[in-house]
Amino acid sequence: MKKKTNKEALKAENIVASLGAVTKEKSISMDMVLETLRDALATAAKRYLGTPVNVEAKIDRDKGTIEVYTRRVVVEEVEDPEFEISLEEARAEVGKGIAVGEEIIEDLDINLFGRMAVQTAKQVIVQRVREAERDRIFSDYSERIGTIVTGKVQQVERGNILVDIGRTEALLPFREQIRKERYAQGANIRACITDVRNSAKGPQVIISRTCPEFLERLFESEVPEISDKTVKIVRVVRDPGHRSKIAVTTSDSRVDPVGACVGMRGNRVQNVVRELANERIDIINWTDELSLLVRRVFAPAEVKRVIPIGDSKIVVVIAEDGLALAIGREGQNIRLASKMLEREIDVFGDEEFAGLSDEQRAAALSEDTEQDSHDDGGDEGDDVDTVDSADAVDSNVDGDADDAVGNTDEAADEALENESGDESVHVEIMNEAVDSVADADGNAEADTDSDDDAATEVTTNGGV
Repeated sequence: MKKKTNKEALKAENIVASLGAVTKEKSISMDMVLETLRDALATAAKRYLGTPVNVEAKIDRDKGTIEVYTRRVVVEEVEDPEFEISLEEARAEVGKGIAVGEEIIEDLDINLFGRMAVQTAKQVIVQRVREAERDRIFSDYSERIGTIVTGKVQQVERGNILVDIGRTEALLPFREQIRKERYAQGANIRACITDVRNSAKGPQVIISRTCPEFLERLFESEVPEISDKTVKIVRVVRDPGHRSKIAVTTSDSRVDPVGACVGMRGNRVQNVVRELANERIDIINWTDELSLLVRRVFAPAEVKRVIPIGDSKIVVVIAEDGLALAIGREGQNIRLASKMLEREIDVFGDEEFAGLSDEQRAAALSEDTEQDSHDDGGDEGDDVDTVDSADAVDSNVDGDADDAVGNTDEAADEALENESGDESVHVEIMNEAVDSVADADGNAEADTDSDDDAATEVTTNGGV
C-alpha cells in the first residue's frame, strides 16, 4: 500500500470536543455523531473533487485527529472508477513500483474543500443530529406514558396550553384541563402523559390533568404503601374538578388501605385534593362481594336492598332520608357509582319501591335497558334518580332509565340486609365553597380543619 502524499493528519481536538458536548446536550450516541461526521466529510470531499471517487474519513477520538482520504485499488482494466484505478494511471501518479492489487491512498486537505462543501457537511451533521434527537425524545417519552411530568406554562392559545417539560414541549388540550383552574404563563404545572405523537415538527407529548391515571399517580407519590405495593388501587373514576371515587385494597391484613390513603389527620389525601383544585374524593375499601361493595360506594347513604339482575344491572333501594345524598348533585354520585361498579344502576327510595304496583315493579326489575321503570310512577318519580340529558351523554347513562336494575327473591334480599361483620369507610374531601352547596342539598359534611382549604370526613357504617 502506497500513499501519493504523506501529510500530517488534521488536528481537530476542538471539533471532537464540540461533538462530545453535543452528544451530552442532546442525549445521543457519540458513535452516531462520529458516523455522521464521516459521512458529511466524505460528501464534502466528493463535491470538492467533482468526480465519483471512494472517499473515506477516519476520526481518532483519543488523539482528536481527523483524516480524509481516497482509497482505490490498482487493476489491469477499470470496471468501477469509484473504487479502482488502472495500472498505467497508478504508475504515472505513484511510480513504477506499484503493482496490480495494491491500494493507493491519497490524503485530502480539508482546508481546500471550499466554503460550499463545508456548508454541505455542516447541514448533514445538523440534520442527522436533529433526527436522532427527535427519535430519542419520542422513545423516552413513549416509555413514560401514564407517569407524571412537571413543567412551566409557556403559552396559552385558544384554551390549549403549551408546557415546557425540559427536553421538549407538551400540549395540555382544553378538554384535558380541570375547568375551574386558571393557568398563568410561567406557572408550574403537573400532569400525566397520555400520548406521544410523531409529527413533522417532532414528537408531540400530550398531557392531561383529568384522566384517572393522574389521580392514581398522585396517590402513589403521597402514599408509601401504594408505591411499595402493600396497598393496591383497584379502580379510579372521576368527574374532574368536582368529585372522584378510588377503590383500594390490600393483601396484608395488618394494613388499613383506606386509612393509609387518608393519612394522619388527612394530610396525605389533602395534598392530593389541593393539587386537583379541591376535588372531592371518596376512598372505598374494595371487596369482590357485590352487595357489600354497593353499600360502600353509596355510603354514608343507607342502602336498604341491593337487587342485581344479570351481569350489568343493579337496582338499589335507599332509605328516603339518604336518597338525595346517594344520587348527588345532578346525578353526579350515581354516575360515578355506575362507573365504579361497571354496571348500570337504578336507585329507588324505600317508600317509593314499596309502593310500586306489580306492573311497575316488573318493569323496574326487567333486563330491558330501554324500559323506563319510572314512566308510570306519577309524582313518585320526583324522588328517583334523574340525570340531565347532557350529563347522560357524558357518563353513558340515559337519564333515570339508565340506572341498572336487578332481581333476586325476598329471602336473598333479607340476607343482604342482615349482612354483618364488615365496615364501610367513606372518605369525602371538599373545600368550603363545595361544603356550603352540599349542605343545601342535604349532604352533611364535617369540617375537620378550619385552617385548611379542604376538609376530610370519615364515616363508618357498622353492620354492613
